[in-house]
Amino acid sequence: MHLRNGKPAWLTKLIGAALTITGLSVGMAFAADIDAPTKAPKSVLDVPWFIVNDNRLTYAYAFTATEPGAASRTAKQVFAFTHFDVWAYGTNFVELEMLKSDSRDPASPCLGTVGVPNACAGTAEFYGLFRSTFGWNQIFDTKAFTIGPLSNISFVIGADTEVENQFLAPNKKDIVAGLQFAFDLPYKGYFNVSPVYYQEWNHNAFLMPGFMPAGFTGLPDGNTRFHPTWSVELNYYMDLGFLPESMQYFAVSGRASFRGSKGDGSYGGLTVPSSNNTRMEINSEPVRLTFDASKLLWGKKYSHFVDVWVAYLYWHNKFGLDDSNPAVGACFFANGVNNKSCTEKSLYSGISVKF
Repeated sequence: MHLRNGKPAWLTKLIGAALTITGLSVGMAFAADIDAPTKAPKSVLDVPWFIVNDNRLTYAYAFTATEPGAASRTAKQVFAFTHFDVWAYGTNFVELEMLKSDSRDPASPCLGTVGVPNACAGTAEFYGLFRSTFGWNQIFDTKAFTIGPLSNISFVIGADTEVENQFLAPNKKDIVAGLQFAFDLPYKGYFNVSPVYYQEWNHNAFLMPGFMPAGFTGLPDGNTRFHPTWSVELNYYMDLGFLPESMQYFAVSGRASFRGSKGDGSYGGLTVPSSNNTRMEINSEPVRLTFDASKLLWGKKYSHFVDVWVAYLYWHNKFGLDDSNPAVGACFFANGVNNKSCTEKSLYSGISVKF
């Protein structure tokens, strides 16, 4: 077994990787699944249950976030808890977020004028994500799935949930299942690719009968049942180890998910306008630069206990709504003019603390 700084190579890599999966995305978090030890022990009773156990609190701020139907860009504060662990046969990741918009994305009911500062309180949103992996090298007690830069193949399963106090009253639930291919990058880095099956259920008040044009039944309770579709989830992390020793406090990371069209949400003979047909969705944080503040202040022993970071968010066709279709009122807010509320572009910054 190769060693780095006195630790097994796989453990050094996992600890570094775990530090980046506290990455938040406004409204949706990414699948953060890291490969487990190359070879599992003969009995899980021979080792502690958690080989790695990492818990963090994060505060972040998105400067120009948006929501479908919002009159203009809205700032969002994000409060989050993340848990990541490695056990003998895989990994587990949990993320819980509370997101608070400013008044430009008003909570409902709102009797003020939409778009007027401080007319109403901003929305509050809760988001939760869970992902688990089960490594093939660990399950089959082999190294056969470590080939060149490929470090492991894993089964991946997970679920998401989201609820928000806006007029649409979203109540999202989804499940994912598929594979993860984990690749090594230089400087203890990794790159993960996860093609998965995706199934979503949600709620949209605008799809209820009272909002339907003639000829459409609408959905009596607003609850949607989308078609199953595909999704590809990516994430990466790498220390900037090529920097001089005196500057080795930085790391770069990112994540993205590409999701296919999931239909219009109607079911059982119920009908909604074709404008509700979804399109491929891209939800990403292409790059995040992390500064290891605790390593600078207190030394390597406390590396990544306090991270300060800055990132960029890009979310196209948010929630699957077609940003290019003038019939989608949530995207073309007034008089057929697209206010880009279905495409989010924002600088995003925060601080994460390990405990």
